[in-house]
Amino acid sequence: MNIDRAYSLLEKIGFTRVSATKEELEAAKIIAAHIEEAGLKATIEEFEVNFHDINNVSLKDNYGTSYEVTGYGYAGNTPKEGITAPFYYMESFGDVDKAKAKDCIVLINGRIGYDSYETLVKCGVKGFITFGGDIIDKKEESDIDLRELRQPVLDLVDGVKLPGVHMRAKDAMDLVSSSPKEVTIVLEQKEYHQMSHNVICEIEGSEKKDEVIVYTAHYDSVHFSKGIYDNGAGSVIIYEMMHYFLENKPKRTVRFVWCGSEERGLFGSKAYVSKHQDELKNIVLDINVDVGGSVLGSEFAFVTADVSLQHYTDYLAKMNGRSIKVMQDIYSGDCMPFADAGVPAITFARFGGPGAAHIHDRHDTFFFVSKEGLKSTMDNVLLFSKEIVNCEFFPVPKKIPENVVEKVNKYLRKKVK
Repeated sequence: MNIDRAYSLLEKIGFTRVSATKEELEAAKIIAAHIEEAGLKATIEEFEVNFHDINNVSLKDNYGTSYEVTGYGYAGNTPKEGITAPFYYMESFGDVDKAKAKDCIVLINGRIGYDSYETLVKCGVKGFITFGGDIIDKKEESDIDLRELRQPVLDLVDGVKLPGVHMRAKDAMDLVSSSPKEVTIVLEQKEYHQMSHNVICEIEGSEKKDEVIVYTAHYDSVHFSKGIYDNGAGSVIIYEMMHYFLENKPKRTVRFVWCGSEERGLFGSKAYVSKHQDELKNIVLDINVDVGGSVLGSEFAFVTADVSLQHYTDYLAKMNGRSIKVMQDIYSGDCMPFADAGVPAITFARFGGPGAAHIHDRHDTFFFVSKEGLKSTMDNVLLFSKEIVNCEFFPVPKKIPENVVEKVNKYLRKKVK
């Protein structure tokens, strides 16, 4: 394991690489080139994802004040002149607020999720506004998120699309303070499809080649972000695991999948699981790595599998003097499609300390990460991998326990009888 080599690759992919853009493909090609330089065959698998271009978006109140906003992707288009409706600050989703929200354009607290969007549709609102960031943010040092309505959210309400925009917290405070009677939203966008990509390579096992352990990490970022912490760190950690097993022949087959489009709904890992259904019977474990490198932070392991793996990982860490908080739980990452397909999974992550790491914004840079922080998670993954990949008999049951299945189904919004 070579931390300098890992850091060098992190620097090379440390640019904004959003789902299905030429920059994401560029990062995929950089990773593939490094795989082949190491002597392995790299496969770049493409898959189709939804894409959109917002051509026109605005928010204006009845006083004539305009606010800087971004439009929600895949939300409802308005007429060219927009839609005008009474403004209502929907502070909660209680009965009183739901009754008052009808036929209004509402400002809500928090993100749009499955339940909140379904509530807005049922309330009969005409459109919605969300806000993000902090009211003390300096405009020149902050960006307005580019958000979208994900397909499972729209599926929940039979495809009903409400127009929606997103603004800065300070502007939202000004909007509410001005008490407008009406606001006008304009949102015009074009929807189409683009190609995203997974990068895959494999090292065949020396003794138990039909038992496969898959390593996953997503290499895409969100808009504005260089994605060093999330998740360039995980991408280079599994790259170093590849190098380790090139130099130390594994008993089992190890496969490495750098997933694209994770940030938009785990599209890359979902595409991989869907395309490789016939191979799932041989995959005994997914080892996922997502976020790492922060100078201030702590180590975690999320076991989406039988509780015995939680106990094993916890014991292994303690016996080797490694500080890792291990829990049996789901993790919002590329492990989820594997768990949904019945493949046990574990995710390693290093969460930044309070105020000491940034995610999903322009501040996810090298500023708060270090080689030492990156090596901390890398060493944990290595410690776990050396044992589990080369054990004589694979001990993890090929079954997701019912308590975990319930969480997976809820996370993926699967309809369960």
